[in-house]
Amino acid sequence: MSKRAPDGFVKPEKLEKSESRASQQGGLLIRKHTTTGEKHVFQAPTKSLLGLDDLAEQKRAEKQRLQDATESQSKRPRLDQGKRPDRAPTPSVGTGLTTEAKERWDHRRERDRYKVGGLFQTTKGVVKHDEDGEEGLSIEPARPKDTPRGSMGYGATPLRAPFQDAPLPGTFFGGEDDRYVGVDETRDDWVDDQLQQDREWYNIEETGGAVDESHNPFADDDGYYQKKEEELAKQQVKKLTARQAQWNRDTDKWETNRMLTSGVVQRTETDPDFEEDQESRVHILVRDLKPPFLDGKIVFTKQLEPVNPIRDPTSDMAIASRKGSKLVREKREQKERMKAAPKLADISGTAIGNVLGVAVTEPEAEEAGGVANVGKGDSQFASHLQDKNVAVSQFAMSRTLREQREYLPVFAVREELLRVIRDNQVVIVVGETGSGKTTQLTQYLHEEGYTKYGMIGCTQPRRVAAMSVAKRVSEEANCKLGGTVGYAIRFEDYMTDGVLLRESLNARDLEQYSCIIMDEAHERSLQTDVLMGLLKRVVARRRDLKLIVTSATMNAERFSTFFGNVPQFFIPGRTFPVDIMFSKNSVEDYVEAAVKQIIGIHLSHPPGDVLVFMTGQEDIEITAQVIAERLEQIDNDNMPPMSILPIYSQLPADLQAKIFQKAENNARKCIIATNIAETSLTVDGIMYVVDSGYCKLKVFNPKIGMDTLQITPISQANGNQRSGRAGRTGAGTCYRLYTEQAFRTELFPNTIPEIQRTNLANVVLLLKSLGVQNLLHFDFMDPPPQDNILNSMYQLWVLGALDQLGNLTPLGRKMVEFPLDPSLSKMLITSDELGCTAEVLTVVSMLSVPSVFYRPKERAEESDACREKFFVPESDHLTLLNVYSQWVSNGRRDRWCIDMFVHAKAMRKASEVREQLMDIMKSQKMAYKSCGMDWDVIRKCICSAYFHQAARLKSIGEYVNMRTGMPCHLHPTSALFGLGYTPDYIVYHELVYTSKEYMQCVSAVDPYWLAELGPMFFSVKEAGFSQREKRRQDKQEMRTMEDDMKEALKREELEKKKLSIEEIQPRHVISRIATPGGATPAGMTPRRRIEPGTPRRVGM
Repeated sequence: MSKRAPDGFVKPEKLEKSESRASQQGGLLIRKHTTTGEKHVFQAPTKSLLGLDDLAEQKRAEKQRLQDATESQSKRPRLDQGKRPDRAPTPSVGTGLTTEAKERWDHRRERDRYKVGGLFQTTKGVVKHDEDGEEGLSIEPARPKDTPRGSMGYGATPLRAPFQDAPLPGTFFGGEDDRYVGVDETRDDWVDDQLQQDREWYNIEETGGAVDESHNPFADDDGYYQKKEEELAKQQVKKLTARQAQWNRDTDKWETNRMLTSGVVQRTETDPDFEEDQESRVHILVRDLKPPFLDGKIVFTKQLEPVNPIRDPTSDMAIASRKGSKLVREKREQKERMKAAPKLADISGTAIGNVLGVAVTEPEAEEAGGVANVGKGDSQFASHLQDKNVAVSQFAMSRTLREQREYLPVFAVREELLRVIRDNQVVIVVGETGSGKTTQLTQYLHEEGYTKYGMIGCTQPRRVAAMSVAKRVSEEANCKLGGTVGYAIRFEDYMTDGVLLRESLNARDLEQYSCIIMDEAHERSLQTDVLMGLLKRVVARRRDLKLIVTSATMNAERFSTFFGNVPQFFIPGRTFPVDIMFSKNSVEDYVEAAVKQIIGIHLSHPPGDVLVFMTGQEDIEITAQVIAERLEQIDNDNMPPMSILPIYSQLPADLQAKIFQKAENNARKCIIATNIAETSLTVDGIMYVVDSGYCKLKVFNPKIGMDTLQITPISQANGNQRSGRAGRTGAGTCYRLYTEQAFRTELFPNTIPEIQRTNLANVVLLLKSLGVQNLLHFDFMDPPPQDNILNSMYQLWVLGALDQLGNLTPLGRKMVEFPLDPSLSKMLITSDELGCTAEVLTVVSMLSVPSVFYRPKERAEESDACREKFFVPESDHLTLLNVYSQWVSNGRRDRWCIDMFVHAKAMRKASEVREQLMDIMKSQKMAYKSCGMDWDVIRKCICSAYFHQAARLKSIGEYVNMRTGMPCHLHPTSALFGLGYTPDYIVYHELVYTSKEYMQCVSAVDPYWLAELGPMFFSVKEAGFSQREKRRQDKQEMRTMEDDMKEALKREELEKKKLSIEEIQPRHVISRIATPGGATPAGMTPRRRIEPGTPRRVGM
């Protein structure tokens, strides 16, 4: 019975007899001698009469040509996509690595550094560098069934405007989309897809990267998860025990010895360390080391208890907010079914379609440099708001702009207000909605001459509010937007508070400003609270700076106390009265109730525009859709027309401008908005307000360590703000979709400040960079909870942004410059050290946008098959890199994105983010480098940023967090799921809670990387190093850190004493000359006392 030769051996097919060569080693050779003694002479065969020789020559030439073409396309052999073999089981009792095994391990790792086939060797790609340098990388397209390559290419992507206040760039919503519509996608479907991407994009920008899983196509599909896990369970093979594995190895050795002894096979190569990979597996020891400044002895805040953003979690409104809207869920599912229906019936491109002759029409290719102007021009608000607002109400149509200004309540107290500002450095201006404080204050100060000494800055909590206010002021000042009045340049500068916060990094005292107005301070955003604390310090240093804090609510006593009992100036209330109508019963579905209320207003109430407050972008669009559908079902020819307009935080600028313009055919405008419309937006003609009673808040979730968007009931102050919008230009009515009892008992008087419910890592980093060493000494109006501060500082210490004493490190100073999550900033900075900035820049950009993969339920299998083509088995991060590479190599075409179920708009936004981050890297003198084919460096860079989120393998597909022991599972959409080979150690980007705890965006890492990059958590277990010695070493390290901290505290105390002594003593000793009749200088001999009235005598 013939047997297969084992690995490392060769079994010859046939033993040939040939003449020996000098270099050939062999045994006994027996030659046959001819009887005649003549040598054999080779005779060429005759040519075939049937032409077989010519045919064979053609076949050989064709085969050689195909082989040459294949070799020219790929220098590497194709890799098999089959299932990987299971690894040997982990021994039940791990003794760690012996010294010899560790030396051999290190030697092999160094030897196999650039050798394919390592433990976690990443599939490399072929990168061609053109003559253009770093901007000219060309990529070979990937082949189906090939492991995706590490090719990376970046064409001449245009530079965008300098980075301002938001971590993400502007939007793209223009006429370019028309040419991207394919035959299998109608215009309506395409627009819906673009709106969906805008909705997710704007959520990220408004909420600072908070997680919102309501729109994730993979978040709620439990059936898909169960199916994938069942398939994985079928692939599982029962693991061998240690005894069975040893028996198999002994059997293999005996068979090998028998075949070698028989001479059937020959040994070609042997590796003495072949079995060592399986036996000496690396074990990681975990410890929880904390720096001395986080041991609980030091208090960083005055708020020790956590703050709950919901007043009564058991109330009807709280329960309804957790459930969400049933109508929104139904419409979402219906929309997905309708969108996939025509695609299922389309046969173009299929086998039967080709037989029937149905042609596939390709869309027009993008023009050269077509992406050059994407996003920039269409996002500029000024270009869409050059036309003046059209008056709608009788009040606005009957008066000029000057008369409207004089009619505002603030005009009646103009002189008194300016006098108070002139006499005081800080003033709190209180006025209800409609008083005119936002638009008139800057003009009054400009007319008073404050712009002669510097700019007047007016901060707004949101960008849309800043833009619209700047437009209104430019109209009243009769100047072009962007000249004297703008939202980014020159004299009166309307900006968001984030812009001013960024400017304070470079100019500590804000010397370019003569007056700063903090508008809508009652919203208490995170940046507003930090900015108030910083401005309190700036005002103390600059006596010439005027600070005006405005609020639309009557809760101004806290602002006055915060700034040192400064004066409060009250402006009269709103001009027109508002009737408030409460709901009789509690509402279960607020979207359904709002739709009914809007239709009732439209059919039975006098003319007047309607403003509706909803929680988010999806609620807004579903509400608009349902209203339009139900109005069409009403058979009434006399029904007046209605124009339905959405407005949310970062809607494209051309659509934002529509809400300020007059509707066609005198239609009633129905403006559906988020809480952005509560303040600062002057929408003329609003007579009716529908208040749903809910909003989305960003809340820190300690389980996943991230901020999440959560629908919560509003506060009483928010309710009063919303009702005030109905009385801007006439008497109005506000319909509240909740009971009066709920308003009084279930709602907070004021919204919980964002600083008390969100992650503060970026805030701590910013304050440390501004020189705030002790956070307890920083003036917060509402101090953040102790747990939030400790978690944020611990995260920064783990990443290396803070040292053992809690001070900012050079790495932390670099991280401040990047408007990203600290972990992503650390990844970018580490890439500069490892030489892979080009690839990591792409990975970070792809992580900063919504999910790039699209998965319709009706085409789920087709979508999954396309997504799997991009998989890089070792990493989901590298999968994103591969998607971007293929998108660039395919000309950034939207047709390719449609075919591959990839969101084209998300890819374009990732390209824009990449360009902005590249500008920041250039300003930080970071080199633009590419690692070429060595993608392992990228995984090491990812490990350096997310080693604190490491997990180890427990069973197939199931991991446990190495620090907390919490079970977590591979997401079914991960590239590591279901491969039959799972790495021992991984790091993940984030956790998602659905039916299980799923890890998203996972990468396999080398255990030595964890010990190298995260020494405060991990170390490699070595033989001869007992647990007692390990504990002794940990105690010694902790004692060393405590000693260092004590020495640093002593140095700080000495420096404080030295500074206090210098402040007491005069800085300069004035030398004075003694003159006759003069006063006695200090230190000279005193003269006799002269009685009053006695004349001084001068002379000898």
